Amino acid sequence: MKKEFTQGLRDGAPIMAGYFAVSFSFGILAVQGGLSLLQAALTSLTNVTSAGQFAGLQIIVAGGTLVELVLTQLIINLRYALMSLSLSQKLDEGISLWQRLIIAFANTDEIFAVAMAHAGSLTFPYLVGLQILPILGWTAGTATGAAADSLLPAALTSALGVALYGMFIAVVVPVARRARPVLAAALLAVAMSCVLTALHISAGVSIIVCTVAASAVMALLHPVERGDAL
Repeated sequence: MKKEFTQGLRDGAPIMAGYFAVSFSFGILAVQGGLSLLQAALTSLTNVTSAGQFAGLQIIVAGGTLVELVLTQLIINLRYALMSLSLSQKLDEGISLWQRLIIAFANTDEIFAVAMAHAGSLTFPYLVGLQILPILGWTAGTATGAAADSLLPAALTSALGVALYGMFIAVVVPVARRARPVLAAALLAVAMSCVLTALHISAGVSIIVCTVAASAVMALLHPVERGDAL
């Protein structure tokens, strides 16, 4: 068990480094949006999701409703349900229900990818080791960014705050270059967001409408055939 836990720590260390850098930007944006350092850190500790936290922060800053917040998180993070189903097929038979609940807490994109690439079945000690450092890195990066906002020059904090947007661009652009429907979905979502913003629609409703509508339109116009991949 100790060996598996240690292996998990080693595999999770690179994820921790990446999470620290990205969450640093979220910490800056959070305090600039009115959250305290403690609130920003607790947000990262209890959520561990970049896109979800960014969207949630926008809704909080805009004074959106809890309904908007819940629906936005549901739509943005729905992929985790599918990822968890896939991950469950690799779990060791001895993993209990309460252990599965613990594992599900931090089943992020990067942790899921590393876990699925792991040879053999996944044990509870390995997955706990794999998740601990990324969770700590995500939370510590947020707290550091929130604290640094008041210490660093305004020009530097503004530049660092753009890093989170850069991460989202880096996720979309490579896929959009290979698949025109993905590019079309992104452009459609951008256009709809501009229209809704001009109509003074709240950030929460705008995110929900743009995400669902753009995805639905592209799914109807360009359905993915079974066996196809981007």
